[in-house]
Amino acid sequence: MADAADVRGTRRVLVAADKFKGSLTAVEVAERVAAGLRRTVPDLTVECLPVADGGDGTVAAAVAAGFTRHEVRVTGPLGDPVTAAFALRDGTAVVEMAEASGLQRLPEGVFAPLSATTHGSGELLLAALDAGARTIVFGVGGSATTDGGAGMLTALGARFLDADGTPVPPGGGGLTALATADLTTLDPRLATTDLVLASDVDNPLTGPTGAPAVYGPQKGATPDDVAALDAALAHYAKVLEGTAGPRAAQCAAAPGAGAAGGIGYGALIVGARFRPGIEVMLDVLGFAPALARADLVITGEGSLDAQTLHGKAPAGVAAAARAAGKDVIAVCGRLALPPESLTRAGILRAYPLTDEEPDITRCITHAGPLLEQVAQHIAHNHLT
Repeated sequence: MADAADVRGTRRVLVAADKFKGSLTAVEVAERVAAGLRRTVPDLTVECLPVADGGDGTVAAAVAAGFTRHEVRVTGPLGDPVTAAFALRDGTAVVEMAEASGLQRLPEGVFAPLSATTHGSGELLLAALDAGARTIVFGVGGSATTDGGAGMLTALGARFLDADGTPVPPGGGGLTALATADLTTLDPRLATTDLVLASDVDNPLTGPTGAPAVYGPQKGATPDDVAALDAALAHYAKVLEGTAGPRAAQCAAAPGAGAAGGIGYGALIVGARFRPGIEVMLDVLGFAPALARADLVITGEGSLDAQTLHGKAPAGVAAAARAAGKDVIAVCGRLALPPESLTRAGILRAYPLTDEEPDITRCITHAGPLLEQVAQHIAHNHLT
């Protein structure tokens, strides 16, 4: 990897960073970095391409890249109506499940691990189809739900009934009562739509590394809730075998099935193909041509840590840039990776906000100005 001096004289920088969760959107990160760079190198050309890995902020990144934002009223995770958005350009839609069914849609301190539903995510998919989408990038992550995508499939036309022929209650807990599943009434447009499941996790639906065990506690699930949800989702997959055949079991074990509380499983059942979220988003956002125009790439996210190396946006950006022979600098709120890990990831150097302000609370509340200061250091150290 090149040292800092090798990129001096650079005159075109690509800023392709994810959000700093809790403080700055990806768009704001790019704007602050660009402002700091230009303060030190006024004639620098900076191209901003906010990125996302399929989780919350994915629609915003698509809109920043030129997609049109569409808003629609859908069902929130607790059953109340919410206004959610998807992005559309030239027949390709970017749908973010967190817009409808994410933790961000829950009141502060409120969780519903057994009853939260993905119904609104299905309604978002329908809205994208109604708007003319022929390809749908379905970004999943940040969910409030663990229902295996049953709510989403219900919105798309499926029927899940108990022994009395009554629809089962919403949420993963309601799947315990599931007796029959009917997928024949699914919206027929799904059969001719290229549905891409974009996720940064590859967990299966159930088991020790499944959706309830790994992610349930983040959504308020107690150990008893986790056990109940795991059993309910296993039962759900078994019932679906009676409708979809052996493919239902194959989908349950497939990478990405456990994403976002198992909504990945529901997407796979209706024919989605799984791709790592950052890879598909870089394609959709037009990263390759932007990268070709750049001399130096700046990426980042709120916390550069071990999770970053497993499919998060900065790792994807760095891998693509390294393959193209471009140097990469990272910005972050906090840095929890040693230099050797950064080097292996293709990152020349990382600049955390905590170097400017050790107090984490102040880092979060003053992230914008601090990021501009960090960008000035980057410009001084690497571009002048």
